Amino acid sequence: MQHQARKRFGQHFLTDTALVEKMVRAIAPTDEQIVVEIGPGQGALTLPLLDRIQHLQVVELDRDLITELERRIAKQRITIHSADALKFDFSSLAQNGQRVRVVGNLPYNISTPLMFHLLDQVDVIEDMCFMLQKEVVDRLVASPGTADWGRLSVMIQYYCQNDYLFFVPPTAFSPPPKVDSAVVRLTPYRQLPHPADDVDVLRRVVAQAFTQRRKVISNGLKSFLTSEQIAAAGVDPGLRPDSIGLAGFVSLANQVSRLSSAAQPDNHHAG
Repeated sequence: MQHQARKRFGQHFLTDTALVEKMVRAIAPTDEQIVVEIGPGQGALTLPLLDRIQHLQVVELDRDLITELERRIAKQRITIHSADALKFDFSSLAQNGQRVRVVGNLPYNISTPLMFHLLDQVDVIEDMCFMLQKEVVDRLVASPGTADWGRLSVMIQYYCQNDYLFFVPPTAFSPPPKVDSAVVRLTPYRQLPHPADDVDVLRRVVAQAFTQRRKVISNGLKSFLTSEQIAAAGVDPGLRPDSIGLAGFVSLANQVSRLSSAAQPDNHHAG
């Protein structure tokens, strides 16, 4: 029985075996590792991964596909988590301080929120190797001063080293999507190159800056900082957000954190 790809799950099944093999080689899984695949679909990546390792964890939402996987793969070789990857607790898979490796051909409609969900659990992740819409990969690996540089670029690069691995044409899928794809590897830093005093403040500053990406930063961030305070953080207030690098955003966020903690009355002695 041929499974019909479902629009609401953003399903496009990978059918090009040479490209699958290339991705498996890039992942290079070993038996000592905890490998979890998001959205195994019809098993295009799952089965080749299982040619390399004894056991795989998978997270799948589509009930019909789960039944199919259970039918085709021996129970002891796969643990199927019937769940929405956007809500799944990946830290539940990390055993004895060992981090998990997350892989998958991600549905286009959830790739950005899923990235942010994974960043919240980045301490338990060894690396992530994903096939994504090329447009998303371009944003992940973008540099400041380019059109692709934005909120996703800054936040992903805050946590991870990102490597663009290879291009994937629409013909590699059934049904073929209307967009190009690419494979990317994200490796969380063990030590952040530019640590923020408060990462929530960084998220808010970056989100605010890029909701007004055409405006100079002194206008876009006027609810947070004056032009003088922006300059004091070492950033030119006349720059647009897409010209400011990760270090600059962290510096701005740290300025916001320091000013707000300076403005807080000292509560340490109370009660």
